[in-house]
Amino acid sequence: MADFRTTLADAAPDAALSPPLAALWWAKKGDWDQAHRIVQDESDANSAWVHAYLHRVEGDLGNAGYWYRRAGQPVAKDTLEAEWERIVSTLSA
Repeated sequence: MADFRTTLADAAPDAALSPPLAALWWAKKGDWDQAHRIVQDESDANSAWVHAYLHRVEGDLGNAGYWYRRAGQPVAKDTLEAEWERIVSTLSA
């Protein structure tokens, strides 16, 4: 987690990051649109999880629920920051 957070000082995410982690990187930098573009056409469960998180950030809870189901994840009830950290930790492991 600390290593990932350190890269947030960079101008762009590491090219070796998976699409879901790259999207989370952009989301943390405040670029929701770039984050969404990265995961919107991906079909894996991790991208769907990040997609759900992004719609939760946006406040579109109905759409977020759809993506949580696609990801096989429960709808998050904790803070956005806690969910971001949980997803980063899980996908970085």
